[in-house]
Amino acid sequence: MHDHAPEGGIRGGSNRRLLGVSLAITSVVMVVQVVGAVLSGSLALLADAVHMFTDAAALVIALVASMVAARPATERRTYGFQRAEVFGALINGVILIALSAWVAVEAIQRLVNPQEAEVAGGPMLIVAAIGLVANAVAMWLLSAAQKRSINVRGAYLEVLGDLLGSAMVIVAAIVILFTGWAPADAIASLLIAAMIVPRAIGLLREVASVLGEEVPRGIQVQEIRAHILRTPGVVDCHDVHVWQLTRGAPVFSAHVTVADEALRDGASSAILSRLQGCLADHFDVEHSTFQLEAAGHVEHDDARHA
Repeated sequence: MHDHAPEGGIRGGSNRRLLGVSLAITSVVMVVQVVGAVLSGSLALLADAVHMFTDAAALVIALVASMVAARPATERRTYGFQRAEVFGALINGVILIALSAWVAVEAIQRLVNPQEAEVAGGPMLIVAAIGLVANAVAMWLLSAAQKRSINVRGAYLEVLGDLLGSAMVIVAAIVILFTGWAPADAIASLLIAAMIVPRAIGLLREVASVLGEEVPRGIQVQEIRAHILRTPGVVDCHDVHVWQLTRGAPVFSAHVTVADEALRDGASSAILSRLQGCLADHFDVEHSTFQLEAAGHVEHDDARHA
């Protein structure tokens, strides 16, 4: 006995439009930054341009994953394809870490050999300012959807990294313009790399949590069990499992022992409806499965559950 999550819960159409617009913005700014990096000789601007290129690739991955996730469930994939979003986020996290390592190596080389770094602060400042505005727009577009999709969350974090990176480049450009101190460019690059890594690790931890079928953050199993036990007719609750297919798509299952008189009176359907409503209203769990059992039912499974 269960309640199927509505197909609209995937939110694929809206997410795809947002990702598509963000991809267009990112691609245009990436080209501008590459040209600006070549003209100014700025490593920080080039690192930001490479990050934008990585973002463009990540947004393509996110867009494809969102399209795959929107496919309906099949007999072979009974939960549908929402997990595709998680694998898209995994790729995004790996790309972020690889990018930050590259930026760090290049920046250290410039600090070791500062005489090789000649940076034009003017073009660097103009292009970085354009990137800052574009990234702010892209972040605003993705801000709501990233709370519901781990895949969009990955894209959002990369755009956030770009926005902060553009701010770092602007500061370095101002320093170079007023003091002529070229190492500011390499230092900004190192700060960009250091800023990317923690967010990438956090994203990968969330991916590991989903793939490891951990209880979603913010959901307390004991609290859910307490709500269930307060339902009239329910005398016990066991074999409780909570996991998520992707961010914002929690799944719940439990065995619920019901009083014999409730089953005799034909109240099982009403109890089931109340249980499903409780999960949906109080815990935002749209897909819940309950096995209703009589008080004298004996489990034939030696496995230990929550």
